[in-house]
Amino acid sequence: MRKVGFDNGLYIQRQSEEIKKRIEQLGGKLYLEFGGKLFDDYHASRVLPGFAPDSKIQMLCSMKEKAEVIIAIHAGDIVKNKIRGDLGITYDQDVLRLIDAFRSFDLFVSSVVITRYSGQPAVEAFQQKLEKLGLKVYRHYPIAGYPYNVSEIISEEGFGRNEYVQTERPLVVVTAPGPGSGKLAVCLSQLYHESLRGVDAGYAKFETFPIWNLPLKHPVNLAYEAATADLNDVNMIDPYHLEHYGVTTVNYNRDVEAFPVLNAMLERLRGSSPYHSPTDMGVNMAGYAIVDDEVCCQASKDEIIRRYFAAQCDLRKGNGTEQAIEKIELLMRKCGISTADRPVVAAALEKEQQTDKPAVAIQLPDGRIVTGKTSDLLGPSAAALLNAAKTMCGVPKEDNLLPRGVIEPVQKLKTNVLGNHNPRLHSDEVLVALAISAAMSSEAHRACDKLRELRGCEAHSTVILPPVDADTYRKLGIHLTCEPNYQTKKLFHK
Repeated sequence: MRKVGFDNGLYIQRQSEEIKKRIEQLGGKLYLEFGGKLFDDYHASRVLPGFAPDSKIQMLCSMKEKAEVIIAIHAGDIVKNKIRGDLGITYDQDVLRLIDAFRSFDLFVSSVVITRYSGQPAVEAFQQKLEKLGLKVYRHYPIAGYPYNVSEIISEEGFGRNEYVQTERPLVVVTAPGPGSGKLAVCLSQLYHESLRGVDAGYAKFETFPIWNLPLKHPVNLAYEAATADLNDVNMIDPYHLEHYGVTTVNYNRDVEAFPVLNAMLERLRGSSPYHSPTDMGVNMAGYAIVDDEVCCQASKDEIIRRYFAAQCDLRKGNGTEQAIEKIELLMRKCGISTADRPVVAAALEKEQQTDKPAVAIQLPDGRIVTGKTSDLLGPSAAALLNAAKTMCGVPKEDNLLPRGVIEPVQKLKTNVLGNHNPRLHSDEVLVALAISAAMSSEAHRACDKLRELRGCEAHSTVILPPVDADTYRKLGIHLTCEPNYQTKKLFHK
């Protein structure tokens, strides 16, 4: 049984209460900028064991009658087909995915706002596509001097050019496929237009990390720095909060740097700003739901090590930087941890040394570690999954869950019919074969049932796994890291 350090039910309760309170304080209508992931927040669930990946959505569902959603997307991201690295889809595709996801929870998506629109044909085509699907679409335009020229921004030539987004509920959640989409500008533009219509509306920000009421060097907050090492975000003491209240809180550099300008805008829009610091703007109650600090500290240290391996692999793939690696190394030193604190690393490397071929190690829920080696039948990630399932359901090591007679026909299909050069079964293929075998073998049936127990387990590969294997591990909920090496010296890797 994995230890829990976070009370998800308490979090949802405290978070919804805080948002309702902020709505009342700001005149009955709140534009809430939602940072981070609304769906599938696996970073939060890893560093705060007990946090449900969809807890933010659960919280919104508790106030669905009062809430509506606006999705913002940057016109430039549509033009250049910007990709979400975690999902492998473009931002414009993700807008549709997000709408479907919100609707599946019976949450009302009122519109899509295209930010920084300047007549791009691809953007116009996207707008037409959305409108044909029955969605309301609004255009917001580039503003000279944004965000520093407050007088220009809050004028008829600034926010005044933007189309006013029709909303009808007291809580308006503004979200986006990713960072840099213009969520804040949408919120402020709406405040400008609401003021022209005599509507008293306010702004607040919902960002889970860093957690403002944890210490600056708390591992949970350091894990956030590791997660954003490529953006060079830095956690820091909020100087405005400390000066006004005499209380130490944590924020991050971009919000602290932007606060004077943002606060000046709010003063112009509302007559006076309700906030004295970036921390004041937030509504994050996550820190109040930590029930076992030691568990969360250890989980966060584990996450920092995983981020270190991820940064190394990104550099090897040509997507990362040396600076990101160096930053995470610094965070590891602050926490007093190293890659040696990840047991599956040594186990995988030892197996590779023994076999002189790539290997994968998985740590089971009870702490035991099993390994998988590369063979003529299976890739190491597939072999490790089979061995993990065998071990958990007590199948003797010498017994085969999948006889050669089951695997070889699949190999022939791959090579002779589908034209693959690698006959070894990948992780997804071996699981399909195992599921089919379950109809005839009680051992295979028990092994299939045990696979769900791998969620939350740790794994390490001595090579960068192909996307199909990495994706299977992700779907199983296994926390995978890889050495920054490819199995072959080819220049092109699928």
